[in-house]
Amino acid sequence: MNKITAEHLQRSACVYVRQSTPDQLVHNRESQRRQYALADRARQLGWMAVEIIDDDLGRSGGGIARPGFERLLAAICDARVGAVLAIEASRLARNGRDWHTLIEFCGLVGTIIVDEDGIYDPRHPNDRLLLGMKGTMSELELSLFRQRSQEALRQKARRGALVLGVAAGYVKVGRDRIEKNPDRRVQEAIGLVFEKFAEFKSARQVHIWLRDEGIELPVKSRRGEAHGIVWRLPAYNIVHGILTNPIYAGAYAFGRTTSQVSVVDGRKRIRRGVHKPMAEWDVLIKDHHAAYIAWDEFESNLKAIASNATGMSNALARGAAREGELLLPGLLRCGHCGRKLYVHYSGKLGRYHCSGARLNHGTARCISVSGLSIDAAIANEVLQVLKPVGIEAAVKAIETQSSETTAGERQQELSLQQARYEATHARRQYDAVDPANRLVAGELERRWNEALQAVTKIEAEIADMVARRPPPLGEQEREQLMALGADLERAWLHPAATPATRKRILRTALSEVIVRRDGAIIHAVLHWQGGDHTELKVKQRLNAAGRHNPRIPDDTIALMRELARLMPDRQIALLLNRIKVATGNGNAWTQGRVRGFRNHHEIACFREEEWTERGEITLNEAAKIIGVCNMTALRMLRRGTITGRQVCPGAPWVIKAADLAGLSRRKLLAAPLTSNPDQQVFAFQ
Repeated sequence: MNKITAEHLQRSACVYVRQSTPDQLVHNRESQRRQYALADRARQLGWMAVEIIDDDLGRSGGGIARPGFERLLAAICDARVGAVLAIEASRLARNGRDWHTLIEFCGLVGTIIVDEDGIYDPRHPNDRLLLGMKGTMSELELSLFRQRSQEALRQKARRGALVLGVAAGYVKVGRDRIEKNPDRRVQEAIGLVFEKFAEFKSARQVHIWLRDEGIELPVKSRRGEAHGIVWRLPAYNIVHGILTNPIYAGAYAFGRTTSQVSVVDGRKRIRRGVHKPMAEWDVLIKDHHAAYIAWDEFESNLKAIASNATGMSNALARGAAREGELLLPGLLRCGHCGRKLYVHYSGKLGRYHCSGARLNHGTARCISVSGLSIDAAIANEVLQVLKPVGIEAAVKAIETQSSETTAGERQQELSLQQARYEATHARRQYDAVDPANRLVAGELERRWNEALQAVTKIEAEIADMVARRPPPLGEQEREQLMALGADLERAWLHPAATPATRKRILRTALSEVIVRRDGAIIHAVLHWQGGDHTELKVKQRLNAAGRHNPRIPDDTIALMRELARLMPDRQIALLLNRIKVATGNGNAWTQGRVRGFRNHHEIACFREEEWTERGEITLNEAAKIIGVCNMTALRMLRRGTITGRQVCPGAPWVIKAADLAGLSRRKLLAAPLTSNPDQQVFAFQ
């Protein structure tokens, strides 16, 4: 008792109350009573002012932010606290930093610490040593608790018996088993996701297709619905999660994610849910339960998703198929530096190029390849290899088109069955209640009406899908499809075959194409999906800037020669586009294309002084010389009063300055500008 002085009693006593988890708040009531009872002990020791700090109830003492503990430290630093009471050191802190900070502050201002074992003054060496040991033991105790619990979880997980939660499509049976959800609608919806991914090879495309078709997917719910799921139109992360979750491949996985700890603004920040590579998972047990897909298919899906990624973080990925006419983006790789070739479009044409040498050494590009020639060569090679499977693809297409219901219709039919069951269930509930009890009957009647409205809505959607279903193939259409299957090249060039379809065929057959350039020869090595390799040589046509193919007609070349003597390249491009004269490849003209065209055909560039050297003037200059407006001068040109020429409609008029030398304004205006005898002339003219 001699450790408690009058100075301590003049200050207040703080009782610090804390329990680690919300579960302890509900079930460990005696611990709360023991801690709150410390206020009575403080009064017995002589304190009149007692403050209880219980802001940290339900918060761990392992190092996360604790506002109550911070308020306690602030009060100690203000020298307002004479004693801090807690039943044990672990209530005040579970880590050495907080505990020793508390001891240091208490020693500086002369605050004592009281627990159930005794009274300690941090200014006394023996008490300070004992407090330090208590804090160390408390921290060790927490570490042991964590180690025991985590090791117990890992041991149970190694047996595949730790089932904390299950994904949509599965249900928990007992304490340590999972099975497929018995709901057939759930099973077919999950299977549809994998079926469409096998078709599109893109999680994004599967997501878009499901949204366009209005197909809902099961999602885990915490509100107690049947089997713990709700149905909704999927977001992208739902589709991606289904495709990348090993549970659907029949595997039990534990430790797929980890936590990363960092210090931000002096505080510990924990980032949870950081995904780890499969090789670093703590537990992976294959063939653990019934699967939706095989494990080999799951690994293939992961590789496809990874290869669809783009950006600097995954430079080796070929990326998903995108819009554009060229067929090999993402498949071509430079044979000189190993980088992926990128696409540059100029109008409808495009080129593959590699910037590896420019990025690494500041030199010219490693390779730049015309897209048309290499696309055609590689596509022809692929068609030759795939020719034997053309008939099989045609038969499969006929079977798919002839099926009575599509995947979307099948899902809607299952939705209709479930909606009808819910409507029937709502009716049974309504029939079982006493109609006089309107408080209950009214609510059940409302639920029944909502269920019937849901049935009507789904029936209307199914009817609309059936109405939009294409008619079955006739005998002639079947014969045409089989003919296309036998002649893959004809099917490849069919107008209905889109670039997206051709890209999908090439990506199915090829994994990568390595290209390198040797003069006008492109050496390509085709890596097939099966592991074989084929070498191919493609002769590259030197299509320099301005060399248009097919060749532009001679009259257009002559027109370009004339225009180059009259105006700059930019104005020539605008004029040619206005009169609808296209390049040899059907593109619009630009200043660069006009310049390249001139260079190729050795046409000199326009000079400003050319008009003066030739003694020629424009329409505007002629109008100023005569002293009339531009429209009057134009009518004179068309009437023949003034001699001039125009290369093409829209081109500038060319007038010889010498032709106007002997003509006076009065003589030019003497004759009427029109053949109409009633034409009047203003007096001021």
